[in-house]
Amino acid sequence: METKFVLLILTLLLSISVTVRTDYVRPQPRKTLHFPWNPKPPSQPQQVHISLAGEEHMQISWVTDDKSAPSIVEYGTSPGIYTSSAEGDTTSYSYLFYSSGKIHHTVVGPLEHDTVYFYRCGGQGPEFQLKTPPAQFPVTFAVAGDLGQTGWTKSTLDHIDQCKYDIHLLPGDLSYADYMQHRWDTFGELVQPLASARPWMVTEGNHEKEKIPLFTDAFQSYNARWKMPFEESGSTSNLYYSFEVAGVHVVMLGSYTDYDELSDQYSWLKADLSKVDRKKTPWLVVLFHVPWYNSNNAHQGEGDGMMAAMEPLLYAAGVDLVLAGHVHAYERSKRVNNGKSDPCGAVHITVGDGGNREGLAAKFRQPQPEWSMFREASFGHGELKIVNSTHAFWSWHRNDDDEPVRSDQVWITSLIGSGCLAEKNYESRKILISP
Repeated sequence: METKFVLLILTLLLSISVTVRTDYVRPQPRKTLHFPWNPKPPSQPQQVHISLAGEEHMQISWVTDDKSAPSIVEYGTSPGIYTSSAEGDTTSYSYLFYSSGKIHHTVVGPLEHDTVYFYRCGGQGPEFQLKTPPAQFPVTFAVAGDLGQTGWTKSTLDHIDQCKYDIHLLPGDLSYADYMQHRWDTFGELVQPLASARPWMVTEGNHEKEKIPLFTDAFQSYNARWKMPFEESGSTSNLYYSFEVAGVHVVMLGSYTDYDELSDQYSWLKADLSKVDRKKTPWLVVLFHVPWYNSNNAHQGEGDGMMAAMEPLLYAAGVDLVLAGHVHAYERSKRVNNGKSDPCGAVHITVGDGGNREGLAAKFRQPQPEWSMFREASFGHGELKIVNSTHAFWSWHRNDDDEPVRSDQVWITSLIGSGCLAEKNYESRKILISP
């Protein structure tokens, strides 16, 4: 009897020790990065980043302290040999006692697909290189929102750098400057190694607003520094736009500009979705900052108004995937629509866990909703590899002791591949094309 009792105790202790070893222990927050003063020649390009600018074109953006520096980009397919050049335009802004440098935006192209180009900004300074996205599948997106400038931000960026991706998607909250304009400059320097080499396609979050009544308009800094291809997609605002790449139509929406049925954004979205050719772009992906499907205690209900106005449009168009930020945790849903599982709805994924200084949103609602498939409050990034017209592989990589750990993964079948779009009748789609 005594021997059996000892064995029972040992078994219980072993069970407890196994549980302790296998449970995920969330790492502690990390401090905001410190950027020592590093003076540069006033004409040297700083904060270089690139974005798509219409078919076969790329926009290169940078900042100089020299107000007379030219907005010229020289480029070619061999190091140091620049066979083409382009000249762009400039802007600048003042914010209370802060005055920005000269912000340059230059569009280059036409460029070959899936090709490495070497380029130089302003006729001097270091040489950069970029790789254009492919013309056809497969295509890979890195996804991380709510980045900020902390130790975890750097870890996330280092992990993304290890990923063989073509485009970075960022659903809002970039620098966390929060009125301190010099932090836009340090953020630009922090992301330059990645953002100068692959297109960064971003949309605004609440930390980009920076509005001071009677003094400063909302999104002044964001719009000046991160110019997206809104005009190329027929939008009148840098806060919402769309682009196409390698069989994917991507729509970037604004959670912090009007979105009701009488708004310009709603009218633009309706027109944009009605023009999508699913034979050319069988995948339809949407990004915005505030999630519509969220079982975290943080930011509950903040996306309900936008969801009520715009989800019917997305459902009628057959959107495959919706990516959001804002909540500082990771969550992936089933295909959902109108608050419940729907095989013809979109998969919603929240990735507002890039590394911000506000910390993680650790408390989730219980019980877990039936539409919620996976959720975890950890810093990390996502990777979306769209393999062909019908299948994509999504994975989320947790920052765990500075190693990227694949914590969640799933194969996603497109609505084109599932037959949902063929099953939908005309009544469900005419909302997009009615006058």
